[in-house]
Order: sequence, then structure tokens, then C-alpha cells
Amino acid sequence: MASRVVFPCFPVSILLVLLLSSSAANAQLSTNFYARTCPRLEIIVRNAMIQAVRRETRIAASILRLFFHDCFVNGCDASILLDDTPTFTGEKNALPNQNSVRGFEVIDAIKANVESACNATVSCADILALATRVGVVLLGGPSWQVPLGRRDARTASLSAANSQIPPPFANLTALISSFASKGLNTRDLTALSGAHTIGLARCTTFRGHIYNDTNIDPTFAATRRANCPVSGGDNNLAPLDIQTPTRFNNDYYRNLLVRRGLLHSDQELFNGGSQDSLVRTYATNPIAFANDFAAAMVRMGNISPLTGTNGEIRRNCRVVN
Repeated sequence: MASRVVFPCFPVSILLVLLLSSSAANAQLSTNFYARTCPRLEIIVRNAMIQAVRRETRIAASILRLFFHDCFVNGCDASILLDDTPTFTGEKNALPNQNSVRGFEVIDAIKANVESACNATVSCADILALATRVGVVLLGGPSWQVPLGRRDARTASLSAANSQIPPPFANLTALISSFASKGLNTRDLTALSGAHTIGLARCTTFRGHIYNDTNIDPTFAATRRANCPVSGGDNNLAPLDIQTPTRFNNDYYRNLLVRRGLLHSDQELFNGGSQDSLVRTYATNPIAFANDFAAAMVRMGNISPLTGTNGEIRRNCRVVN
């Protein structure tokens, strides 16, 4: 695994502020939800993620993206983990997810370990939320307190996945609107987009930007075109952050300043619009980015959770009970 870029550790007081500043849904969740029923939960998740990231550093970015795509479709309810069956259509084959989202086997493995320790107790939605945080921290990013107590959906929505996940060709207006529809503001949008400091993207997601857009560094565009032809090669991969794709830092924003955002939607954050100033701040102040990213992750994790008697605790994350 690549060497870590260590973001500052936050004192408990700051983490509590992040927790308290999240949405009202947070009142239904609790960071100590499993303190009695599954006290080793976080250790189990962490150990499994350490093994997964050692096998493949990229998996941390994949789990983070999996969480994002789950939360943006009817809330953070693990609906994205459900497999299609002859009588059930899930979200895995939606356009933003098909041949794209990954990491399901890692969540399966964590779930199996958790079930062995605490049978029918911890939701797949909470496991995904915890695994996401661990992955970010393992690559050198900030930590945050994860409110727990989500339950798993018994349904999924292919149509919502196709319409509610912001596409890589979205302009700034569309991005702001998409995030606002989930209760997230423009600061959340720009901070959460910093997740693209890690991971890879497929040629099909950035082809339009490197061939058709003018707000891109010509040398950078030429580099990306070498592995992403005008036609074909849709699944060829390129790093979202050309400098340090396996380290969670603020290089993503530095790249935007010199027009080296890989996706059209990335460069929209620094293109003469409302987010230019914030991008400059994050590019020069990694602590500000770390703080805002952590706070935004708490807020995103609180999008429409199923709690109480709603939903269920799935025994297998891929199928309803």
C-alpha cells in the first residue's frame, strides 16, 4: 500500500461538533448504537478493511463510491447491495452503476464476520458506512464519528438510480441542484467531490471532457487520450487524481486550479463559477478540506435513514430476508 499522507487528528470536541451539526435525521441515529449488542463491530470492520486495502489499494475508493451511490438513491439504506432476481430488479444495473460500482465482495466478507460475532444485529447499511470511513482513513484521510442505527431497505429503485446520481458530464448548476435535493449545500458538494482524490475512472466517463471541452490543460488531455480513444476502450482506466491516486489528500483541488480535473463535473467546480473560491481554499488548506469533508460525510450518511421498525436487518446483504 502507498505511504500515507496523514491528515490532522481531530479532538473529541470537534468530532462532536461535526456530529451535532448534521441533519435532523441524526437524532434517530447514535454513534454507540451497537455498544451493547455488538461491541466489537468497529474492530471487525477495521480489520477486514485493512486486509482488503492491502490486497488492493483502490478498493477504499470503490467502497466510498458505493456508499455515495447508495445514499443518493432513497437514502443510505444498502439498497445498492441487492442483487437482481427473476422477480426483483435492483440498482446494480442502473447506468451509473453497471460495470462500474464495485466492492460488493468486501462488504459480503465484513457482513459474514459481523454475523459470526453478532447474529442478525447489524445492518448492511451501517457496515457500508463504517467501511467507508475506515477506507478513507487507511489512505491517509480524516476520520469522523459515524452515527449508527440504520436499517436495510427491502426494496430498490432502478429508475431512481438512473435519475438521482449526478453524472460525470453534469454542469455546476445540475450538481448544485442534485446535492440540494438531498439536503446538501454547495460546500458539501465541493468537499465531497474531493473524494476524487483517490480511485480510478473509466474512459467512457471522461471521454467527452478530454476531446470536446476547452477548459482542460492540453498536455493533460493528450495524456488521457493515449488510453481513451474516440471510440472503443470504454473500460480503460485513468486516475481521478493524476498525482497521488492512492493517497487521500487535497491534490484533487490543486489539479482543478491548473485545469487537470479528469471529469467534466470535476472541472465544473473551478470554471469561473460560485465554487472557485472554495476550491482555492481547499487547494491551499488541507485542514479546511479535511474538516469539511468529514462534516459532509456525516451529513450525507444521514440522508433518509431507515430506523426503528422500518426496513430490516438483512442476513445476506445481497437479498432481502
